[in-house]
Order: sequence, then C-alpha cells, then structure tokens
Amino acid sequence: MNVDGAEDGGWELDPEDDAQATVEAVGRQLKLWREAAGLRPAEFGAAVGYGENLIYKIERGVRIPRPEFLDKADEVLDAGGKIAAMKKDVERARYPKRIRDLTRWESEVVELGAYGNHNLHGLLQTKEYAHALFEMRRPAYSPDKVEREVGARMARQSIFARTPAPALMFVQEEVTLRRPIGGTMVLRQQLEHLLEVGKLRNVEIQVMPTNLDDHAGMGGEIEILKFGDGSVVGRPDDPFSSRLISGPKETRILELRYGIIRAQALTPRESLAFIEKVLGET
Repeated sequence: MNVDGAEDGGWELDPEDDAQATVEAVGRQLKLWREAAGLRPAEFGAAVGYGENLIYKIERGVRIPRPEFLDKADEVLDAGGKIAAMKKDVERARYPKRIRDLTRWESEVVELGAYGNHNLHGLLQTKEYAHALFEMRRPAYSPDKVEREVGARMARQSIFARTPAPALMFVQEEVTLRRPIGGTMVLRQQLEHLLEVGKLRNVEIQVMPTNLDDHAGMGGEIEILKFGDGSVVGRPDDPFSSRLISGPKETRILELRYGIIRAQALTPRESLAFIEKVLGET
C-alpha cells in the first residue's frame, strides 16, 4: 500500500488553478459515495490500495485523482461506472493551466514555427529528455510536479497525429543538439527521435550553426502560431507568462525575424544530415 499515494494515487493541484472547482466537486462526490457505503477513509483507502492521507486530500480537492484510482474506487464502491465516468472531468485538470491553454492553441494551429536556443522544443522532446530538463529546474520541482509537467509535454505531441496535419517548422541552435541533457544515452535517443520526426512530410527541422557571424535570433526564442481564420499570434520569450502577442505590429516583427532565422539556418535536408553527423559523434 502507498502510505500517502503521492506517486500513484493523484497529482498535486495549484490552488490558483481554474480547475480547482472541478477537482473539489469530484472529491465531494467521492466522499458521498464512500459515506453511503459506510466506509471510513482508512477502510476505503485499504480497499483501493492507497493511504488514508491520500483519501483525505482527494476528498478535499487538493489532489487530482488518477484515472486508475477512480476506476478502483468505482469498483470498490459499486458505483456502476458513475465514479469512473468522472475521469473525463479531471482529465484536463491533471495538467497545469498554462499547458492546457498551450495545448488548446496547438490543437487549432494550421502552421507553427519555432526557434529554440537553449534546449530542444517541447514538441520535439523524448520523455527521457523532458524528464531530465524538468529535474534540473531551479528552484527544484517536486517529483510529483516533474511527472505532471512531463506528462503534459508528452500529451502535447498528439499534434503530430492531427488530421489534417499542421505545418510544423523548428529551427534549433547547434548547441541544443550537443548539450547532453540527461546524459549521453538520453541525447542519442533524442537525436534519433529528431531524425524520425524530421522525416514527416509536414515537419521541417533546421539547424542554426554556431559559427555564423550574423544571427537574427539573438533576441531569444520565438514561436509563431497561425490559425485557419488567418490570425497570427506569437509567444514571447517569457518563462513566467503564457500570454500571446496578437497585435499586427508585434507579430509582423516576429514573422520577419523568424523568416530571416530560417534563411540563415541550414536547409531541412542539410539539417538532417547534420543531426546524423552529431549522432555519430555522440
């Protein structure tokens, strides 16, 4: 049995998250079902295989129950699928609000262009690479938060399976291909993944060589999202905000800068060859 259930039973929830009301409502329903079954929290916890402390947290709405927890609770409380059905209500809440917003934007884009200079873009990362990135954050993330962030990042990669497929373009600094985030084996797997993704018909990956003396990307990372209605928005290089820039003047500047960056970088074909070369050296 997991004493606290922190790793197996649920995820932490930011009290300022707008999903708080949903998680609290699910917790109240679970408590009503438990009490109707005549079970104390400790007894219910023992029956579902989790600690009493976790039961209290989920019922108070301070912890997001995992899908498997709700399935087990449905079985133990003989709820006939009513508790298991609440998985849909908490599915989105399991990811941080800024990631839910970003996923929504990415689900609607017809074209996405990004330039990265410190690490590989989130849509290109393997699970191991993303895990290593989040583990090195300062101030340090809790293991639970690392898991939530990695899960959210991996979920965003469903964009590659969208139909019709959006055009996805990435320009990565050479250093992001060489920095051994997570160690040599993680980097090798990451480079192999890049080669696979780069062969998709709707994806273009370009490498920006380090030895250029003229570089339009010195202002930091860039991301441009274009939608079916013709609107264009940009995401600024700001780790503390998920806001989008939508003003014509600002987006035009970002598009201009990104266009020059793409022109300065290696072509997609040259870039895949370059990635293969780096892989061979790693």
